[in-house]
Order: sequence, then C-alpha cells, then structure tokens
Amino acid sequence: MSHVTYVLCHGLNGWGQYDEQYEKNPYWGGASGDVAARWREQGVDAFAASVDPHGSAWDRACELYAQIAGVRTDYGAAHAATYGHERFGRDFSAEPLIPSWNDDARLVLIGHSFGGATIRLFGELLAHGSAEERDATAPGDLSPLFAAGMENRIHAIVTLAAPTNGTTAYDLTRDPSFDPKKVKVPFRYQLWDRILKSHTTIKTEGRDPRDLASFDMMLDNAQALNARIATLPHVYYLSVACDATKPGAGDTRVGDPKFMDPLFIRTGTLMGCYHGTTAAGCVVDSSWYANDGLVNTVSARAPFGAPQKPLDPRNIERGIWNVMPDLHTDHGFFQGGFIKKRDPQSFFQELLDLLQTLA
Repeated sequence: MSHVTYVLCHGLNGWGQYDEQYEKNPYWGGASGDVAARWREQGVDAFAASVDPHGSAWDRACELYAQIAGVRTDYGAAHAATYGHERFGRDFSAEPLIPSWNDDARLVLIGHSFGGATIRLFGELLAHGSAEERDATAPGDLSPLFAAGMENRIHAIVTLAAPTNGTTAYDLTRDPSFDPKKVKVPFRYQLWDRILKSHTTIKTEGRDPRDLASFDMMLDNAQALNARIATLPHVYYLSVACDATKPGAGDTRVGDPKFMDPLFIRTGTLMGCYHGTTAAGCVVDSSWYANDGLVNTVSARAPFGAPQKPLDPRNIERGIWNVMPDLHTDHGFFQGGFIKKRDPQSFFQELLDLLQTLA
C-alpha cells in the first residue's frame, strides 16, 4: 500500500504545530503529552495542522490543503467574491506538512470537534472539486483542490466528538422560545461558563457571518453542508461520540460533574433539555439531549442518512461510517481536559493500532 500520513485537524478555537503555543501546550493530548509526537516516536508520520480557529469549514479546508501540499492558500475566486475576503492567504511552500505530496502519499485525516467538518469537506473537494470555482476561474489559475480527481489520496477519515449534524449549543441561544434562565444550573457552573465564553468569543473581524464556524455548526446549516459532502466509496470512515450527562428531571439530561468539565456543565445542561423544530424542519427531541458539553451525542456518530454501522474491528468497511462505541467523557477529553484533566493517550494508541490494520 502507498505510504500513509496521519494529519490531525483541531476544532473551534484550536491550534496546531504552525502555532507558537503548540510546543508548550499541544492541542492533541494537552498535559498528557503531544499525541502526534508520540506517534512519530513509533515511526508514524503524524502532524497537527493549524487552521483558522474561527473560520468556516470551507476556509479551513483550503488552509488544510495548502499546508499538506505546501502551496499558497487559495480560498477560491468565487468563494472570496461571495464572502468578501481576500482570495489568497498564507503561503506554506517553504514549510509543507508533506514534502512532494502525490498519489503515493495517502492521508488518514483525524478531526476533533469542528475539525470533523473540516476534514470531511476537504475530502469532498479532493474528490469532486468545486464546480463554482471551476466556472469562476481560468483553468491555469485554478487551485488543484477545486479541480477534482484526488480522491485516491485519502485513506481514512476519523471524526472525534464532531458536530457532524450540528449542535444545539448554537441553536438554543438563537431560539426566542427557549429561555435559558428557566433552567436551573448551580451558580458555580454559571461562573465557569462565563469564564469559558470570555476565552472563546469568536472573532468576526468584520467577516461575513456565513463564513464562520459558528454558522456551519447550526443544525440547518450543518445538514446543508452534509448535503454537499459525499461518502466516498473507497474511504474508511470512523467516528466516536461522547456523552458526559446523567438523567435530570423528567426525561432531560444534565451535565455530570464526574465526567463533564465544570466549564461545560451549564451548556451541557441547557442542551439536555432543549427541544424544538428548526426553520428547515429538523426536529430536536429527547434523542438530542445526551451530549458532551458542547456537541450532541447523536450528532457526532455519523451524518444523518449516510450509510453506517457499529464498528466491528474485524470488519471495518469502506464507504460506510463505522461508528465506535460512545465514550463516557466530555468534549475536552481529546485535548487532555481543561479544569478536569484527562489522559487520552490510551485511547489514541488504540485508535492508531486500529487504523494500522486497515488495508
């Protein structure tokens, strides 16, 4: 088989190896140690990409391509015109993740949280490109990312606690029929929530609000994005969802302090009782209540309507979502936790061992 390279893609407000803070505080693993570095110690080519911490799945996918291929970031002429930002971004030609990337170097893409949407859209663009960009750009000026035909460079796509179908954490704040003040949450967790929000405010910087991660993660928008992304028949898909809640009053769920970081408990408890119907007709009922503090468990397993089955380690199939058992932990687990420290190293080692069995 062709050489396999593992590329990890962070989520919202995240960072990677191109960012100064990564060396002291690796996004992947946190205080327990840099996951990518541990994999490299085993002889595996593994890298942690650095994409826009607040950008849309499209912008992040374009940045991911530029880093892997070692080229200048091209967001596309049509996209740049539609959303009112520069077409070109950072040039990675002097510092590619994979020198001389070609059809002999296949990718295992691993995305945490919004990194899941990023890598899925990246895979779609490699396979099918963008008709809009092809129509808006002269052939000699078109990024290879938008030209299609590179689907064979993807070996596997793995999503970890990803808002694949969106997260009610964004919808509930915009629903006038839902009053968060009526949901009882201990005051100490309200304080932790304020601290979290003060450190994770999305910087719009005058950007079109439709070109941000927060837009893509709303339920209707996430599922519209899913409609544009095919499940590629030759790619292995794996996913894991998390649940850090416990039963609340009635059939609701509340954040469980044993498993959920105090930073997430207020949001997790609100998500554990929020219900309604979106403008596009997505029904949010009790099946959405379980969550990891930021992402609904049901959303993270697989795109609605996509082929899927529970993971069978002895029979991992291509072109279908092989859904791993839910983890009883919170959204920050893969990062080594925040206030409540975690050690995800055994999980990542088992994941690597599993991925290395794929033919």
